[in-house]
Amino acid sequence: MKNTCLFMLFILLSCSVNAQQILICNNAKASFFSSTVMEDIEGKSAAGGSVIDTKSGNIIFKVKNTSFQFKKKLMQEHFNENYMESDKYPVSEFKGTIKGPVNMDVDGTYKVSIEGNLNIHGISKAYKTQADLVVGKGMLNANAVFKVKIADHGIEIPTLVFKNIAEYVEVRIQATYLPKK
Repeated sequence: MKNTCLFMLFILLSCSVNAQQILICNNAKASFFSSTVMEDIEGKSAAGGSVIDTKSGNIIFKVKNTSFQFKKKLMQEHFNENYMESDKYPVSEFKGTIKGPVNMDVDGTYKVSIEGNLNIHGISKAYKTQADLVVGKGMLNANAVFKVKIADHGIEIPTLVFKNIAEYVEVRIQATYLPKK
């Protein structure tokens, strides 16, 4: 009986530890910004989903392309219909690994490298960027900024509007992760 109780306690403790290693964010913010002499274009979404396994450093981030909002309705239509082809490619996704030590038990700011593959418009490309991870009050806040060359993902810009859209767009990610319950 004593061994059975100890075994059950061990199982409960290990479940608690495993739950703490998985962090989830259901309302991650993703935005991109394109600036040219002709026009600035910005799309924002607060509907990204992400999971981090703090033990392995694995991270996945997904956002529905139709969740991006623009100041002009016409920009949103062109983004989804002409450039992203959101009916055909509904989700943009990053799968990668956090490189660098992050101690979830010690509050502080950690500068890390993140490496992985970004799949946009059905084309996956390797990326490496820096991120700031802030641990505090049982949460992890993540911020990253990187540039994406739109041609690398097979997104074609018609010559008529070529001067309105930059060759590279700046992508910003902000997410607050909580332990999986």
